[in-house]
Amino acid sequence: MNAYDTGKMRALLVADGFVETAEPEEADVILLNTCSIREKAVDKMRSALGDYRAMKRNGSTVTIGVAGCVAQQEGQRLLDQYRELDLVFGPDAVPQVRKLVREAIRSRKPVLDTDFLDLENYPFVSEVDPADHGVSAFVTIQKGCDNKCTFCIVPSTRGAEVSRPHAEILEEVRAFVDRGVQEITLIGQNVNSYGLKQAGEITFAQLLRRVAAVPGVRRIRYTTSHPRDMGDDVIEAHRDLEVLAPQLHLPVQSGSNRILRRMKRYYKRERYLEIVQKLREARPDIVLSTDIIVGFPGETDEDFAQTMSLLNEVGFVAAFSFKFSGRPGTPALRLKDAVDPAVAQQRLMAYQERQRELSREWMLSLEGTVQNVLVEGPSRHDEGVVCGRTGTHAMINFPGSIDLVGQWLDVRVTRAFTNSARGERV
Repeated sequence: MNAYDTGKMRALLVADGFVETAEPEEADVILLNTCSIREKAVDKMRSALGDYRAMKRNGSTVTIGVAGCVAQQEGQRLLDQYRELDLVFGPDAVPQVRKLVREAIRSRKPVLDTDFLDLENYPFVSEVDPADHGVSAFVTIQKGCDNKCTFCIVPSTRGAEVSRPHAEILEEVRAFVDRGVQEITLIGQNVNSYGLKQAGEITFAQLLRRVAAVPGVRRIRYTTSHPRDMGDDVIEAHRDLEVLAPQLHLPVQSGSNRILRRMKRYYKRERYLEIVQKLREARPDIVLSTDIIVGFPGETDEDFAQTMSLLNEVGFVAAFSFKFSGRPGTPALRLKDAVDPAVAQQRLMAYQERQRELSREWMLSLEGTVQNVLVEGPSRHDEGVVCGRTGTHAMINFPGSIDLVGQWLDVRVTRAFTNSARGERV
């Protein structure tokens, strides 16, 4: 989501005459687009901001801004703490980035914009990122979230949920296809609830079918799904749409019903497993990844054992797993029965070790098979090697030249590792 917002800001600023530079010393404007969902991301922001502040202290006239969720969360506190800051604005202000940057350059005092916009006429940015020339692209379908997970800061930093009109979505998809994009990833905080709160809007399953019907779209992915809103119509889309990738990120967070209730996830372990079963019946080749939080307040050894058993039962091929990190203003901070950090760390290490085993087992199962791969670009590590992903999101590296980018090739997997594989063209 942040990468997408960054691209939209780039598109708007380029239209205003700016040119992107990779060297901070050359910049007239530096914008830090931030995430606050975990503390580590905030620490990264503060570290980078320290470097850019030093530039101004050494005489640079660069305009420095902080955008995104930390900006929304901290607001005036950021300006009070970092006197060198010229601009602070939240995610809802992205459509106004040109005006805000101009004002920050001209103004003698810092500029702050953390207001949430009117949901009735929310201005999604239609400009396409000029730096996006790949074969895959993100397209946002909604912003915000109305769920109240007790650990999550998203509702307070990105505001209430609003779905983007489907006509705008399809127009952006067509614009990307015209530029050579073949794989579209639909993004939102909870894509499964798309359209449910807008009178006259289509559902997410209907949107998937309309995107699939756009000529030139050869693969569709989406993220992120909330199990609470995963309907049978979306599962049927996985059955019916060949271009819908056989891969799904379906965050579960915990395998314990007691912890899920404390998290206010509004589903039980049994419901999650029912969804998994239906998905596999509809699309037998589908693979699943997830999000896991260990050490949530009150989590016992038995609760953690339930998470481990769910991991083994589902067989996730990958997971984003973290120790619980209390975020400002979230209800989970009020829970008094915190898990000892050392215990939480041990649980995280145990989970990640088992997850690595499962990830490697899945990758090893690909050895000797022929996979259809969309070539994305050159390998980051090996000259004369290109890389691409299968429908199940496995990364395959194989010998080839840059002119293969954008082609769909059959590749035999010759050697698998935990997170990628080597192969050869068939």
